[in-house]
Amino acid sequence: MIHQYRNNGYNIVMDVYSGSVHVVDDVCYDVIAEVNKSETEPTAESLKEADVKEKLLQTLGNKYETSDIEDALSDVIELTEGGQLFVKDTYECMIEEVKKRKTVVKALCLHIAHDCNLACKYCFAEEGEYHGRRALMSYEVGKKALDFLIKNSGNRRNLEVDFFGGEPLMNWQVVKDLVKYGREQEKIHNKNFRFTLTTNGVLLNDEVMEFCNREMANVVLSIDGRKEVHDYMRPFRKGKGSYDLILPKFEKFAESRHQDKYYVRGTFTRHNLDFASDVLHLADLGFKQISVEPVVAQPEEEYALREEDIPAICEEYDRLAKEMIKRHKEGRGFNFFHFMIDLTGGPCVYKRLSGCGSGTEYLAVTPWGDFYPCHQFVGEEQFLMGNVEEGIKTPQIQAEFKNCNVYAKEKCKNCFAKFYCSGGCAANSWNFHKSINDAYDIGCELQRKRIECAIMIKAALAAEEKEN
Repeated sequence: MIHQYRNNGYNIVMDVYSGSVHVVDDVCYDVIAEVNKSETEPTAESLKEADVKEKLLQTLGNKYETSDIEDALSDVIELTEGGQLFVKDTYECMIEEVKKRKTVVKALCLHIAHDCNLACKYCFAEEGEYHGRRALMSYEVGKKALDFLIKNSGNRRNLEVDFFGGEPLMNWQVVKDLVKYGREQEKIHNKNFRFTLTTNGVLLNDEVMEFCNREMANVVLSIDGRKEVHDYMRPFRKGKGSYDLILPKFEKFAESRHQDKYYVRGTFTRHNLDFASDVLHLADLGFKQISVEPVVAQPEEEYALREEDIPAICEEYDRLAKEMIKRHKEGRGFNFFHFMIDLTGGPCVYKRLSGCGSGTEYLAVTPWGDFYPCHQFVGEEQFLMGNVEEGIKTPQIQAEFKNCNVYAKEKCKNCFAKFYCSGGCAANSWNFHKSINDAYDIGCELQRKRIECAIMIKAALAAEEKEN
């Protein structure tokens, strides 16, 4: 499977099954496009047949010199022989192995607080309540959750625990106590806990910062961008904006972590389709690790993204990508989460096929100790999987999520992005189609665009490096 596109002056060719990415000239780009029109996937042998060259000379001869077409075809044949173009799918046969793998739990999302001190308009958790009641997790429940994780993690040493909400700092003492307990258990069971925290910053103070810098591998700081954008969507319950309160704290925190191992994380909506300006605003403030992500909301919500918004959003991603290249060259570079891509390594094959691990390797835990496949399923009673007292009580749900992979989804079969997104978010699929084996269509379009931009940035930076 081949995917081709042009972006910012670069002709980019992706071979989906080998993972190879090529930046080519115009003639090679067009030659690949022409031979890819064949009803059957080209092979090195079929490309050497005389009629292939004749057909290329007929279709492209008025645009390019004969020698250039012949040279380009020769390059395409060489790449195909080398397993870098027109590679066959060798992954589908691995699906059964993926399904057979023993399930071990490696990560928990602890809903330490089903409560919040903000009233964000787009919050899927309904101000922290998750379609239920306000509650704080007790130390006893959290302790049992960590015990469950240790017990069900098999031989895996590195375990991840995210303190989530609502707003976790509303239950700060329990966070600290659970970290202490986790550190004690590490030594006993030969495990290593990687703790993370997501916060809106309202209760952030020096003591919290100091503790996090000592114990938290990563911290997510929620801010949407420009003051007017942030305050409109992330106010206090009485309507006052939160930007002025949290920004100085976030700036101080990011500096205290040496601009590493954190993210300022925002959400853009239909109210700020010019979201690149919000990303750049955060960069101008000095933040180096930035994530601003599209809202996922039902179409009846006034702030929800609509299909007709996709072209404008894609243009914004292009604008942002070009500006990031410019700033990198000027020594003012920053990381944007959705443009971070690893073309030389990245996740293993099994991870590329099966995705984030929700419902299998990753579980969410409510304040009263119930298990759900992930934080976005909390409150959906049909996805209740068990609890910290009894463990997993509905293995059929676990099996359903284990069978959720890129080859189980019709929309993924012919998508060039499938090994980058691993089939997308199961929760989004459920929310829009009542099936975890479907896909959120707007999300898919934006994901494809982000991947294209990310690869273009890699091409531009590689070209710069070559010049220097």
